[in-house]
Amino acid sequence: RAEALGAAPSAGSVRLASLNEPITASGLLALRLQAFDNQPGISIPFAALDYTRLVAWLDALLELDPHANYPLLMASHLYAQVPDPTRQRLMLDFTYRQFLADPARRWRFLAHAALIAKHRLHDLPLALTYARAIQAHARDTKIPHWASQMPIFILEEMGEIEAAKIELGALLASGSITDPQESHFLTERYQELAATASKAQQSR
Repeated sequence: RAEALGAAPSAGSVRLASLNEPITASGLLALRLQAFDNQPGISIPFAALDYTRLVAWLDALLELDPHANYPLLMASHLYAQVPDPTRQRLMLDFTYRQFLADPARRWRFLAHAALIAKHRLHDLPLALTYARAIQAHARDTKIPHWASQMPIFILEEMGEIEAAKIELGALLASGSITDPQESHFLTERYQELAATASKAQQSR
């Protein structure tokens, strides 16, 4: 018989039990949590897990070791793969909330969450929220241009052509794009957006 995922331990009790070695304890608990779906003689699908408890476990792991990346990797790349929108949203919300606590180190996981929101949930407003958060809170981080440009292309998919054009124009005018090929590509995209926006205005 499959064993249900128990309640997450408190960080205080883990510190006490581990003789105040929270980082080591966090790593061991993460491995135990990841292996929970494989129990003796039975394999438990992720969709059968209690995701509310799962979030509590992931929160506890980060409370024990705030610099750990693995809980966010588990949430965004492992548990968010389950074909259940409600469970997926729980994992994406966890990733977003924890990103805000340390944007410089956690933007990659929120970028992946934005892609899941866009391609699997087909929730472009949610994907835009995550992309905007990276743009706003990881501004001082050396993130790749594709990450900072995500809002532009999501706006385009949402049909917000004028907004996408304005944002792309501001990016080009900022001088932050120094690669000639990238600059050429984005300039062409800007011209295409401008032409589309112009046609839309003429048809009104």
